[in-house]
Amino acid sequence: MLVDDQELLRAGFRMVLGAQPDIEVVAEAGDGAAALEVLATTEVDVVLMDVRMPVMDGVEATRRIDGPKVLILTTFDLDEYAFAAVKAGAAGFLLKDVPPGDLIDAIRVVHVGDAVVAPTTLRRMLDRFAAQLPAGTPVAADELTPREREVLLMVARGLSNTEIATRLGVAEATVKTHLGRVLAKLGLRDRAQVVVYAYESGLVVPSGRPQV
Repeated sequence: MLVDDQELLRAGFRMVLGAQPDIEVVAEAGDGAAALEVLATTEVDVVLMDVRMPVMDGVEATRRIDGPKVLILTTFDLDEYAFAAVKAGAAGFLLKDVPPGDLIDAIRVVHVGDAVVAPTTLRRMLDRFAAQLPAGTPVAADELTPREREVLLMVARGLSNTEIATRLGVAEATVKTHLGRVLAKLGLRDRAQVVVYAYESGLVVPSGRPQV
């Protein structure tokens, strides 16, 4: 689904995506409120969501969406609204001038359940905006096992599942299992939110050093 108040941009995205054999644009909307109405009756896997729109912006719409993966489209790499949208549940964000190939790859990555925003990029966003945004009380990490906490810290530092598996000397599938449990216990959607959680809870400080 394409959600953007600029019809010309939606047309451009629709043309690029429509040429892919495994991607179908099934719906469009010009603002967040209209998007929620459409989603109530239309089955959608991934939503490409603009941030600044009339009636209801992309952040609030993302917060209210349950089910489809949301990929934020923003004008600026370090956009505080995009960061807020990631906190609200978005799987990541892209620039509006993203190359077509990168956009297509990102949609496929989000569809299978991973995050598009690299943790290192999120850290830059956090360093700049975390102090300006109100943070809710994070769920305590006390219920995590020592290994789950270890995986959480590695994800927060930007390591991939493969890199984590190598460092821990375990199979990548085992890392995915641990990460899945971390997400479930902390009520997080994906590794992008793991990074947000790690900063807001004080497990990782702006310098990148984990608190142990």
